[in-house]
Amino acid sequence: MDFIAGAIGGGLSTAVGYPLDTVKVRIQTERHYNGIWHCIQETYRTEKIWGFYKGVSASVLSVSVISSVSFGAYKNFLCTICKLRYGAAEAKPSKLDVSLAGGAAGAARVVLMTPSEVAKVRMQTQRNPHPSITSPQPLSKPKYRGSLHCLKVIAKEEGLGGLYKGCSALLCRDCASSAIYFLTYSALCDWLTPAGKNKPGFLVVLLSGGFAGVLAWGLATPMDVIKSRMQTDESDQHKYKGLVHCARESVRKEGAKVLFKGLGLNCLRAFPVNMVVFVTYEAVLRFTDHYI
Repeated sequence: MDFIAGAIGGGLSTAVGYPLDTVKVRIQTERHYNGIWHCIQETYRTEKIWGFYKGVSASVLSVSVISSVSFGAYKNFLCTICKLRYGAAEAKPSKLDVSLAGGAAGAARVVLMTPSEVAKVRMQTQRNPHPSITSPQPLSKPKYRGSLHCLKVIAKEEGLGGLYKGCSALLCRDCASSAIYFLTYSALCDWLTPAGKNKPGFLVVLLSGGFAGVLAWGLATPMDVIKSRMQTDESDQHKYKGLVHCARESVRKEGAKVLFKGLGLNCLRAFPVNMVVFVTYEAVLRFTDHYI
């Protein structure tokens, strides 16, 4: 049931946070925006509301699958660790156990996540002026007609390696942030739940999930910037040779502050998104425990 609960939570969270995710990716990968509000204004002016939802259909499906793998893998890794260390899967895990299981879950989802992340980032950074925008130049056809078409074009032009661009940055990002994510959620739930209560209340789940998301994304932002830049690097550009080269070139040209582009937006988006993830996850598990 952890896989199903994670999938439902992940799908609902995408609907909540996707527009801000588009703004975040554009700020991280393009230098001509003065800030969050300028990016929002320019996106709406040229592409209207649809500009904020590019690639959302595939993202809902992929995030559902990835969230399912993340929560399911976390629970299974945690049970395995507890069984090895304490002789019983149901034993109360330590903070180290939770962190290790979270980090392993983050690594497990990267294999599934990278192609969908590449497609999402390419779709979000592709310019498609809205038909209502008057332009002296005839509108050119977009390179990518949708998320699936984007994956097909990348596979054709860049091969399998193109679908896994930024995988190294994504692995660094998700192992560390996933460990912090599950550790923070678990620790806050334990701390805020009154003695004698078996499970945290839904208000505790909402707050713990929100703060876990904020801390995880605060830690993840530098690698998130590098990942996004590597994934927008198309076959005819070859700006970056790898993770270290991308980080070095970005810092050389724009200063160390470039690694924190979108930090505020990531944290702002993370709170409501992860509130939804965890409260949905807990609600589904409790419903199935009670009725199934």
